[in-house]
Amino acid sequence: MTEKIQTLRDSAAMRWTALLLLALAMFCAYIFMDILSPIKDLMESTRGWDSKAFGTMEGAETFLNVFVFFLIFAGIILDKMGVRFTAVLSGAVMLVGGLIKYFAISESFIGSGLERWFTDNLNYIPLFDELGVSPFYRGMPASAKLAAIGFMIFGCGAEMAGITVSRGIVKWFKGRETALAMGSEMALARLGVATCMIFSPYFAKLGGTINVSRSVAFGVVLLCIALIMFVVYFFMDKKLDAQTGEAEEKDDPFKVSDIGKILSSLGFWLVALLCVLYYSAIFPFQKYAVNMLQCNLTLVEADPATFWGGSSVTIVQYIVMLLVAICSFASNFIKTNKPLKYSLMGLAVVALIVYCYMGYMRGTAETIFAVFPLLAVAITPILGNYVDHKGKAASMLMIGSLLLIICHLTFAFILPMFKGNAAGGAIVAYVTILVLGASFSLVPAALWPSVPKLVDEKIIGSAYALIFWIQNIGLWLFPILIGNVLTSTNKGVDDPLKLNYTWALVMLACLGVAALLIGIYLKAVDKKKHLGLEEPNIKD
Repeated sequence: MTEKIQTLRDSAAMRWTALLLLALAMFCAYIFMDILSPIKDLMESTRGWDSKAFGTMEGAETFLNVFVFFLIFAGIILDKMGVRFTAVLSGAVMLVGGLIKYFAISESFIGSGLERWFTDNLNYIPLFDELGVSPFYRGMPASAKLAAIGFMIFGCGAEMAGITVSRGIVKWFKGRETALAMGSEMALARLGVATCMIFSPYFAKLGGTINVSRSVAFGVVLLCIALIMFVVYFFMDKKLDAQTGEAEEKDDPFKVSDIGKILSSLGFWLVALLCVLYYSAIFPFQKYAVNMLQCNLTLVEADPATFWGGSSVTIVQYIVMLLVAICSFASNFIKTNKPLKYSLMGLAVVALIVYCYMGYMRGTAETIFAVFPLLAVAITPILGNYVDHKGKAASMLMIGSLLLIICHLTFAFILPMFKGNAAGGAIVAYVTILVLGASFSLVPAALWPSVPKLVDEKIIGSAYALIFWIQNIGLWLFPILIGNVLTSTNKGVDDPLKLNYTWALVMLACLGVAALLIGIYLKAVDKKKHLGLEEPNIKD
């Protein structure tokens, strides 16, 4: 006799539908987050940006979150107003920021009175300039300044969405497959990285003419879809609360003293530091990865008159990518039908090989880096399921940090050795990118589900907000640092395809070393204080 389903949360189909809505919204947000990354060289040639301007604009995404403490306010809003209100708000804020960034990149901005105003102003920001943290600088292109403002607003919405999604998953999956759900959401959302890498250059070069604003317009359309996903989730979540009798606004409202409770936890600080170090070595790197590959690989771009150089190959390669993702992801959820499970895994491997071959034949760095999230999609559910049933979250974080170090050092010292060897360089790049993506999957599967073990349920939203705020410090700082390191170590180099990335990559590898040391200490603290990080989420 089957157990009667009492609420939407008790239905596996409804739980995972809610997760799918949240994941699709973040999928769209991830695309816009890196929409200019694969066309950095085009931004330099068509808009007059250099590495410093590009890095400053990219770092602006988290400026308001860090220096105006918007993320802290977002956590308070989340705890006080609830998941569904904050989700819709975050979607709307992302869209507003996206529209501003689009206008900054568009042809309409060029030669306008607004361009002249931005050229003449915002060259000096009192106090921020003195502290060395201004989001602008004298001589920064006007389009980069306005794009930075739009990206700041988008960043407020994106990070608010991040903590809201994490809280939403805890709400729908607590006591169930929490780590599997969080890992699956991030795996699906990170397909946005691959989608961005494939389609941003596609739209920028569509029809044989270069127009970078088309790429941003593509991202804005997806932000509209993200808002729709959050609205649909709003009604699902409202129905759940009607069934459970819970209220979105808590009977015991948020108090400022709650922040003190969070900050007094050593486990919280270690997780937060590990988070900022790890994510700072990944997200800023993504913004430069395509250009790094352009500088270190011998790429022969296919003739536009052939299939490999035409526009149709983009669609075909994306379909193959989806086949890899769907087959590998679905195979994790097949428990009894072994032949079907292994058939899907085999098909995923074959499709991955085909995908990599297509990227090599196209001869473009963005299609090579687009493989980044595919292995993560395959193994994140496995890792999440393992943490749910076996634990070992702290150990997984240590492994992820170790892989991070190896990958960045490989990019820094081994990949340049294959310059001139097109096939050898592509193989090294593909393997390293896949492993880096796999290491990235260890974080959502192990780190985020550990937060509810460290703080009271009432202040989970604020705890996530504080971690995201600390993380955002790194996400603001390191795009700028990478840009400055590239500028200082490539004096006299005007060609954006001939930059030396060695020291920038060494800097990112050092972040991995620091994360590994903190991971080792976190495991020791967990063993001593019994935080439960190594214990399974689902108790038998």
